[in-house]
Amino acid sequence: MKNNKLENGKNRREFIGDIAKGFGALAIGSTLNLNLLANVPTNQTAEKFGFIIHGGAGTLEKSQMTPALEREYRAKLTEALTAGYNVIVKNGAALDAVETAIHILEDSPLFNAGKGAVFTAAGTNELDASIMDGSNLMAGAVGDVQHIKNPISLARLVMEKSPHVMLVGEGAETFAKQNGVTFVPQSYFRTEQRWQEYLQDKANDEKQKQKQSDKKAKAVSVNYVTINDKHGTVGAAALDKMGNLAAGTSTGGLSYKRFGRIGDSPIIGAGTYANNDTCAISATGDGEYFIRLGVARDISALMEYGGKSIEEAAQIAIGKVGKLGGTGGVVGIDKNGNFVEFFNTDGMYRGRVGTDGKMNIQIYKN
Repeated sequence: MKNNKLENGKNRREFIGDIAKGFGALAIGSTLNLNLLANVPTNQTAEKFGFIIHGGAGTLEKSQMTPALEREYRAKLTEALTAGYNVIVKNGAALDAVETAIHILEDSPLFNAGKGAVFTAAGTNELDASIMDGSNLMAGAVGDVQHIKNPISLARLVMEKSPHVMLVGEGAETFAKQNGVTFVPQSYFRTEQRWQEYLQDKANDEKQKQKQSDKKAKAVSVNYVTINDKHGTVGAAALDKMGNLAAGTSTGGLSYKRFGRIGDSPIIGAGTYANNDTCAISATGDGEYFIRLGVARDISALMEYGGKSIEEAAQIAIGKVGKLGGTGGVVGIDKNGNFVEFFNTDGMYRGRVGTDGKMNIQIYKN
């Protein structure tokens, strides 16, 4: 009996040899340079790769933005975009790029995540985050953490160091201690701007309660949607050179939210989703609507089962959010390196960079 593996291997070598001879003969009468063959990569890398980030969507009118503040936002978005992209360019993993960029945005007081997190109705800061690996559909998330400087990193630890997907509150922080995560006091997250917004929201809520005559209504009243709700959630999505996708999202939640409220950012399939067969998505907006619709996963499903492009899928998904009365948007990248940044608000802090290395930073709708 012949050894099929040996025979097949021999046949393949002979076939390749015949091709080489053919090229050699062709080269005699042409300008074909056989040395070009030596430049064909031996490892399987993606022809396209890219990175995209967001810093929240909401009422962002240019008339309300000072030139100095706009420069600050653009500079920080550029810093985060550059850092994540450099990870990919140096053959790093999409997961690392996502975590690296979100770290920078979490550390900036400009956004509603980490350092600049908004205050709850109780005057505390409660942070949520999630991350997902498109190569194996592993995911990690944390909710209502109050002493973690970079929640996105704790979410990754949950994914990689535990059998769970989501940990919240004291349990999440106990897990963090067990894994050597550095804690910060609640005062770390406070900025004067956020505190003044909280005081204004509190005053508005008290006025609203006073107008209500129903004592029962007074007991449950809360101004969920406030004038300071700018959807400042941050997020990122990446396609690395090995063709792997990843996404992550981090937030301080809804301004003046009730105690224990969790939005879409730490919910896999709502605020974050990544699948190598389709796309990587990070969302920002009215979390309750994004949870009810499973927006991030919906985009992937529309691509997988409906044959939609990432742009078409995002438009459909955000369209559903709008029909329910919600606002917000998504950024993402598909397995072929196509980007999407779609929102139904006046603006969204965002930036993207593809294989060509050209960076694009935008804030407003147009």
